[in-house]
Amino acid sequence: MMPVKAIMVVAALATVAVSAALAKQPPARPSTQSTTQATTSSAPAQAKSYGRYCQNQSKKHVAGQSGTPFSRCVTAMAKAAHGHSPTKACASMSKKHVAGEHGTPYSRCLVAAALLQQDKAQPTPTA
Repeated sequence: MMPVKAIMVVAALATVAVSAALAKQPPARPSTQSTTQATTSSAPAQAKSYGRYCQNQSKKHVAGQSGTPFSRCVTAMAKAAHGHSPTKACASMSKKHVAGEHGTPYSRCLVAAALLQQDKAQPTPTA
């Protein structure tokens, strides 16, 4: 009778130990993190600071337009960096004059895209 009780006590302790170990870990669930890491793993290597070309654009939302002028400018800089002409890249920008600002968002985007392409054409100095 004694060995049976000993086996039951050991089995109960093993069950408690396993459940305690599992309780410390969060439940396993499907994660999209592995798929996004696979697609964006090279993103830091490709990351560019297009925002510096768009610093003169407003970051305030305009009613009836998707995104801010700044976010649309950054998107346009990415297009210009990947082969689109500045005219095509900045086509989504507004051509209306805004009181108190120099030029239109479209014209400022064209200038920024030209600067981007100029910077891209220059070889980077090696230190």
